Amino acid sequence: MVKKLMFALFILASANLFVSCAGGSDKKKADQKDELTLPDSMTGDAPLKLSEEIIGDVIQNISSPVEMANLIKSTGVDFSQQMLNSPENISDYSTSFKRALNLGVYSADLGYINTYDKSNIVVSYLLAVKSLADGIRVGQFFDFESLKRMASNSSNLDSLMQISVSSFNQMDNYLRQQNRSNVSALVITGAWLEGLYIASNVIEETNNEDLIKRLGEQKEVVDILYIILQNYDQNPNFKVLIDHVGDLKELYKNVKITKEVGEPKRIEQDGMLIIVQDEVSHVNILPEDLGTIIDKIKEIRADIVS
Repeated sequence: MVKKLMFALFILASANLFVSCAGGSDKKKADQKDELTLPDSMTGDAPLKLSEEIIGDVIQNISSPVEMANLIKSTGVDFSQQMLNSPENISDYSTSFKRALNLGVYSADLGYINTYDKSNIVVSYLLAVKSLADGIRVGQFFDFESLKRMASNSSNLDSLMQISVSSFNQMDNYLRQQNRSNVSALVITGAWLEGLYIASNVIEETNNEDLIKRLGEQKEVVDILYIILQNYDQNPNFKVLIDHVGDLKELYKNVKITKEVGEPKRIEQDGMLIIVQDEVSHVNILPEDLGTIIDKIKEIRADIVS
């Protein structure tokens, strides 16, 4: 089982120094069809393959891209803004489909920026995230002014994380209650893919074994995302994305992952002594397979941000 999703930590990064929340977008045009604002059952004739509850449970078990950002920094490689999606591109994202995907992309970029403490460029990325969040009507779930004040003091980091996690959970619950789990799926896909894209660039530069292992472990995540995205295959936009992820899934077929349960350890938790066992993954990925996977990641990312 892959590690539990902590995608909300990217929303935490997005909220760092955020300007005030402007509420939901009032930009609606009668002549512009925006399928992602409709209930999922209205985007096609076929019934949902997965229930909203199951989709939520699956999403909760996707590994976090924020771990990738921390792992990248631990390699000692320098920060590179050139890898990130430029905030100037937000004007190109005129549909909810593109906005949701790139909300995830910019959130991942902000996680990377925040990990390297690059406060000099964070504002432009925060504004991009704010614009896209408002554009898909989810900005109201984040008290950005409060988060901004807390972010000014590093001692508040734990509290900031808790509030951000709570805010993201509220947004995710709202979207699923409104039959808009497709939006959550796109945001998570965008953030996850951007994390892989940044890691891929660093791997090409450093050939870092820990990063290569982490990239190989994403075989499990690709399988999960493919299941989620197939739920919306009646939407033409989703079909292209599903094909991309399906191609990536196929490229991962030669990656071998074995799991080993570690020795039991006793730890104290909430005043009680409990026994835990860590699980260690062993990843076998050939250089030629690594190269084709990285090339596909770059191809998908280029399509998302275009």
